[in-house]
Amino acid sequence: MKKEALLTKEKNTWCSGCTNFAVLRAVKEAISELRLAKNTSIVTGIGCHAKIYDYLNLRAFYGLHGRVLPIAFGVKLGNPDLNVIGFGGDGDTYAEGMEHFVHNCRYNADLTMLVHNNQVFSLTTGQFTPTTEKGFKGASSPLGVNEIPLNPLVLALAAGATFVARGYALETSHLKELIKQAISHKGFAFIDILQPCIMYHKHSIPFLNRNVYKISQSHKKEHFGQAMEKAREWDYSYEKDSKVPIGVFYQSDRSSFQTQWTQLKRPWHEIDRKINLSNIVGEFK
Repeated sequence: MKKEALLTKEKNTWCSGCTNFAVLRAVKEAISELRLAKNTSIVTGIGCHAKIYDYLNLRAFYGLHGRVLPIAFGVKLGNPDLNVIGFGGDGDTYAEGMEHFVHNCRYNADLTMLVHNNQVFSLTTGQFTPTTEKGFKGASSPLGVNEIPLNPLVLALAAGATFVARGYALETSHLKELIKQAISHKGFAFIDILQPCIMYHKHSIPFLNRNVYKISQSHKKEHFGQAMEKAREWDYSYEKDSKVPIGVFYQSDRSSFQTQWTQLKRPWHEIDRKINLSNIVGEFK
């Protein structure tokens, strides 16, 4: 399928010049090149990222804030043959949805999670999120954020994700290739996409343009220790001129949740459980 077939007639309401346009382009090209449009379903949360629901001609579910992953997980369990892609923001995923993120990493659910990380709640005009850098002044932090930012790559690795990557929206071709690899991976594939907000976090763009670099092919992505070390090179802050690696940090083979779930080996509704309701009720009389 050509990427043009993924277009919809919905009016795009992202800000002019928004870096989400680059993410949308990378996703369309990845799905088109993999020829998976007819067998792909997407789930979105709440936030600027979620508008991608309107701009992709795919099976889709517009979810609740922070609840992308449980819905995506349910879709995959309901139809294991689907390629399921979740889209979340940094607030959506690492704040309201933190518990779902950790457990999907742990379960190694066979789906892809793309996080549009602009380090700020943009749709609600500039509140800080778990990945916002220390010192940031915004709508909910006029005196500056005091906490250190969360490093989602370190968290994903520690929680057991089997595909951990970081992309940069303004490196669109590179991001497209990462997305293709993530979709093709059997297990929980997570990409933290640095997607600077041009309204409330635009100061990050010059820093990222200057410091982003692609992980070399010599990096052993199957080596957990090297992946963790690489993930800690940048702590999501802007206090020093740290280099920011993008690419696949870690990839390993481990049985996915779906392959181990007994109910999927034989549909639950086909199993005769021989329930005697009279006996069950009788126990409580």
